[in-house]
Amino acid sequence: MSDTSIPVSRPFPLPRVLRPGEVVETQAVVEGSVIAVTKERLIVVEDDRTVLDIPFDGLRRIQFDIERGRDATMVIVPEHVSNWPRIVSVPVRDLRETAAVLARIGERINDVAQKTG
Repeated sequence: MSDTSIPVSRPFPLPRVLRPGEVVETQAVVEGSVIAVTKERLIVVEDDRTVLDIPFDGLRRIQFDIERGRDATMVIVPEHVSNWPRIVSVPVRDLRETAAVLARIGERINDVAQKTG
């Protein structure tokens, strides 16, 4: 799998959650939440609080539902039951940006699967 990154369309609003040298590959800013993908992990920040921070091998699945006339729903399900799933409501205006994040997550979890499988 190629290691080309999807460009981040705007500066990452929460640099304090990044580790030294860590780079955000793509992000979506959705209704007060930031969903960010780096090479090693998926981060979800709501308001000013990190609510999910997991490496890709700790991610079980992503469920994304789009329904006519309603906000889309993104459910992020960690592998371990000790981490609660996160639900992010995605308005239509944020679908394109969120789709780029979903694509990158898909690439990363499959990279992990190839390395461990």
